[in-house]
Amino acid sequence: MSDFSFDRARRHVLGLGCERGTPPAEMLALAIEALDLAAISAAGLTAIASIDSRRLEPAILAVAAHFSVPAVFFGALRLEEETPRLANPSAIVFARVGCHGVAEAAALAALGDNAELCVGKVKSAHATAAVASSGLQKA
Repeated sequence: MSDFSFDRARRHVLGLGCERGTPPAEMLALAIEALDLAAISAAGLTAIASIDSRRLEPAILAVAAHFSVPAVFFGALRLEEETPRLANPSAIVFARVGCHGVAEAAALAALGDNAELCVGKVKSAHATAAVASSGLQKA
């Protein structure tokens, strides 16, 4: 389970992955696309989630600031635990960062065992996004 407390009325997490130096505008456009595909409004977001190696990535922090939600980060080992639930596991991503997916895995990890992907990985030139949803969780 993640180490953040979230608004129980909000049940969606946007998972993000990216190359270093991804333009914030590209990441925000992809985030909006993922939310549109999920048919949820930004008001339903509880957090942005990613891998801890991107903790200081300006594009991810810009998306969190845009939607006024916290950014939460997980280690590659924790994200790897989500591999059985990923819609798009990738050996290439595993070779680069040590887990089979970042966007999908981070979104699922943030919401816990009852989470489900409502939008699997969508890609832009330098980034990925996914949306997970869950019912009420323990705080």
